[in-house]
Amino acid sequence: MSKLFLLFSAAASGAGVVAYARYRREMRAIRAAIDSGSTIAETTAGPIEYAESGDGEPMLIIHGAGGGYDQGLLIGRDIGEGNRVIAPSRFGYLKTPVPADSSPAAQADSHAALLDFLGIAKAIVVGVSAGGPSAIELALRHPERVSALILLVPRTYDPTLSIGVDTSMQSQAVLRMVEASADFPFWLAARVARGSVVRFLGVLPEVEAQASKEDRARVTDVIKTILPLSARMRGIAVDSGLQLALWPLERIGVPTLVVSAEDDLFKTLPGARFTAEQIPGAELHVLKSGGHLMVGQGAKVRRWVSDFLRRARVSPSKRPASVAEVRERMPADA
Repeated sequence: MSKLFLLFSAAASGAGVVAYARYRREMRAIRAAIDSGSTIAETTAGPIEYAESGDGEPMLIIHGAGGGYDQGLLIGRDIGEGNRVIAPSRFGYLKTPVPADSSPAAQADSHAALLDFLGIAKAIVVGVSAGGPSAIELALRHPERVSALILLVPRTYDPTLSIGVDTSMQSQAVLRMVEASADFPFWLAARVARGSVVRFLGVLPEVEAQASKEDRARVTDVIKTILPLSARMRGIAVDSGLQLALWPLERIGVPTLVVSAEDDLFKTLPGARFTAEQIPGAELHVLKSGGHLMVGQGAKVRRWVSDFLRRARVSPSKRPASVAEVRERMPADA
């Protein structure tokens, strides 16, 4: 028995050495990619890291928690076809520093300052997850800079204050890794306990397991945009300290689209509904499944975004007057 135990121990130790060597190689590649893929804009709001892709109407994509400009580019790949995608790193993420005031309002001012730096008068603004608060603030504080507002599985206020990380044991274990900036354990968990990491990201593991090869590869890409944790921890700390409060959403006058999912484990749906109800003329679309990453729903979300942007270019007086009015005219599977 002791010999068998020693054999298993030796095998585990050897596998650990091989895994760590692979981790080091992958992390070098990830760091090299993020270090070389961005530009620093010296704006009136301070230095802002950003990257761009594509051509066309400007689309400012504001990433979620744990991300950076690389996550913004990934989202742009999903929904930004035909647009000039501008993807900043929010306060504390990658090379963007944390200023004395790191509130969503200050972040919104920095978004406007980046547009100034780039010579862009107005842009489509996309706020994803924890990028939602500063996207909303941008529409409130600088409405002349926003041609349309899109909020995808957004972190927004609702009276029940229900939004938050999934409370399951698996998700909480991954959360501890993130809070400890534990790059190697997180990397390893994504390989040997992928379901736990997927659940932490707001998606039921069975939904991701049943998804197509392409959709599972996209989830892998999202996981990569969280590494290295150590380069994103200051931003995660800023997001973690945010206390949501009621915005004067009735003052938002730009065309607005809100998308969430019934099975989003971050529970963004109550806030998405409340936000859409408060913004005049906002459109709300709710996915039946796909979770916080909207797994397997890429084509549907792209269609919704494309249709919305086409309608947003219509005179405001011809836009729908309420969420209910829009939803009544949507196809049954919308």
